[in-house]
Amino acid sequence: MTVQAYKASRKYETFSYLPPMTPEQVRRQIGYALSQGWNPAVEHTERENAMSNFWYMWKLPLFGEQSVDVVLAEIEACHREFPDQMVRFLAYDNYVQSQGAAFVVYR
Repeated sequence: MTVQAYKASRKYETFSYLPPMTPEQVRRQIGYALSQGWNPAVEHTERENAMSNFWYMWKLPLFGEQSVDVVLAEIEACHREFPDQMVRFLAYDNYVQSQGAAFVVYR
């Protein structure tokens, strides 16, 4: 029986214990959030502040946005503006007034 050693690394948000997502997997996760009627948003922060609850919001949440391509374009624009910072996608659920999903796209 082999035991795998746990790699000591910081974990950020949903999916952080899995291998990095491919662009198609990111697209599908965003598509799922939009299909639930959740409002997408993009946030960024410096690596040393990534464990903080407070990240910088990139623009305002994209209320009512239905296009995955528009959301991906905003994520890319944020990453271009802040190439050395972490960028995450969030989806807010209006019904339960909380986050429906959150994951880091660029580490």
